[in-house]
Amino acid sequence: MANKKTTITPSESIETKAGKNSNLHLAKDAKLDEFYTLLDTVEEELRHYRPHFKNKVVLCNCDDPEFSNFFRYFGINFSFLGLKKLIATHFNPDGSSYALIVDKELDVNGDGTIDIKDARRIDLTGNGDFRSPECIAYLNECDIVCTNVPFSLARDFLSVVKKAKKHFLFIGNVNMITYKDFFEEIKNNRMWLGCSGLNRNTWFRVPHREEYRKATAGHFKIENGEWYRKLRTIAWFTNLSHARRNIPLDLVGSEYSPEKYPKYDEYDAIEVSKVSDIPDGYKGVMGVPVTFLDRYCPEQFEILGIDRYVDDNPKPGHRFHLNGVEVYARILIKAK
Repeated sequence: MANKKTTITPSESIETKAGKNSNLHLAKDAKLDEFYTLLDTVEEELRHYRPHFKNKVVLCNCDDPEFSNFFRYFGINFSFLGLKKLIATHFNPDGSSYALIVDKELDVNGDGTIDIKDARRIDLTGNGDFRSPECIAYLNECDIVCTNVPFSLARDFLSVVKKAKKHFLFIGNVNMITYKDFFEEIKNNRMWLGCSGLNRNTWFRVPHREEYRKATAGHFKIENGEWYRKLRTIAWFTNLSHARRNIPLDLVGSEYSPEKYPKYDEYDAIEVSKVSDIPDGYKGVMGVPVTFLDRYCPEQFEILGIDRYVDDNPKPGHRFHLNGVEVYARILIKAK
């Protein structure tokens, strides 16, 4: 890659403006498309994967590295994690962009320690889009992709990292679970949820625009002049193993009875409205809430599909009904 390389002294922005993490595009409305991940959120999840990073090349390909808390986390903890290299690329819709790189072989400032202060700037010829040839080259070089994913480009992102056969860990919207291509990866145990679980009350810094202030009580606040918005539809997606992955669900719910567990109008499966109510010993197909994935143990259950995409749904693309009333999204499972 014939990029112009220039060594930089990390600016104040890396140290003091790191709260301006790259965009987390969780809103469909482009006017509400900027949610900046807090460092605490990054640290809380990534601490569960420390052994995976030793001697690895990590890529943050949907981040503005000058302000990214992903880049900051890996940069500060570079030696502690035993990283080989850290790469972050910046997307600039208005022209050419750059990457910031930390390499364990290059002690740029000569202080004997490799960390964020040894970041080098490499100019890109393109705009830094993660789908561009330059960024694909960085993707091919890396071992693990760890980043924010633009909501509107989530399918493209998954396709790119899947084609490159890379390990990944990214934060996104819970609704991504119901995307057909996302769900196929989950169903086939090629992707699963991270340690932090579903529907967490996660705070993000947001721009000072009135559209972001319009939130229900308790979901918006101002601290030290910065605006913050709380979202409850957040999840981490990964194909890295972690401690919560294979813990069996303790089935202490009620015993099965046709009265308590009715079948759907159009499909031969029982409705289980709460994960805690999964009947012990039931051998048939069950429809469970999406929150089941937060407790899913692949050694205990088999995922058969999701309502709208299951092969024998008489109304493909539609949810199931109980007594004519549509039920919220249901994952079809069966005990092993």
